[in-house]
Amino acid sequence: MLGFETSDDAAVWRLSDDSAALLTVDFFTPIVDDPYDFGRITAANALSDIYAMGGRPLTAMNLLAFPCSMGAEIVGEVVRGGAEKVAEAGAVTVGGHTIDDKEPKFGLSVFGVVHPDKVVRNRGAQAGDVLVLTKPIGTGLVATALKRGLETEESAREVIESMATLNRAACEAMVEIGVHAGTDVTGFGLLGHVHEMAEASGCAVELDAGAVPLFERALDYAEQGVAPGRTAEIVAWADPFTRWESALARDVWMRVLCDPQTSGGLLIAVAEARADALVAAVEARGGSAALIGRCVSGTAGEVTVR
Repeated sequence: MLGFETSDDAAVWRLSDDSAALLTVDFFTPIVDDPYDFGRITAANALSDIYAMGGRPLTAMNLLAFPCSMGAEIVGEVVRGGAEKVAEAGAVTVGGHTIDDKEPKFGLSVFGVVHPDKVVRNRGAQAGDVLVLTKPIGTGLVATALKRGLETEESAREVIESMATLNRAACEAMVEIGVHAGTDVTGFGLLGHVHEMAEASGCAVELDAGAVPLFERALDYAEQGVAPGRTAEIVAWADPFTRWESALARDVWMRVLCDPQTSGGLLIAVAEARADALVAAVEARGGSAALIGRCVSGTAGEVTVR
């Protein structure tokens, strides 16, 4: 039903008239020092692709690359963190594969299901839709500060717990209310994923930068130039499709809006009449949601920051 045509979050394969498989894989190097937290964050990130499509994860397989010298205790903590997060999602870890590698890496290949008529894709947004974001922005900025010794894992705990939080509440609310499009915000930053959704949907977007929820100190780090290495590349890529009509400092806020996220929230396009109900449904499940812009008629993929 769906491959990589619009850079969507998972492949979709029809199994029957009332069931379709969702297939995805994701892995990366450690973003935090604590192995248990690394496992939790990585699993939540991989599971997010299933939730972004409106699905339910069923099984997960570990992808594990570690130097043998690191020791079983550390590796065990990574796997434990991942397995606990998979279990929290109501899914089962069913095995995986391990290799000896100089640089640690961990991730999951996840299998989920969804009704074929209820797949949420990153295309389908319509002019007049409201954009809803379900987690704050700034994980890349804070994680970079953590690596530079400007943060501790204690001071960055809010960000760590956000990255380890499943997008299950947002997914369930999205399915309950009914939306036009959705995706999760990850490596291309908020601006990149807004652009992908708009381009795939054939519309433009007006983004209210001041309404975008940010983690504490994320803006400060952007002002100081404490940003992930990929940020400059993403800013350069995003510049041609971005129009700036905001009074906010462009250079600083482009670093914020192009900050590559790890296990970010869901970005959802919903009819204006249902936007408040969607926010309420997310919050009723213990999550958070913010209205950050709207889809408009215009050049497909163009984003105007106001």
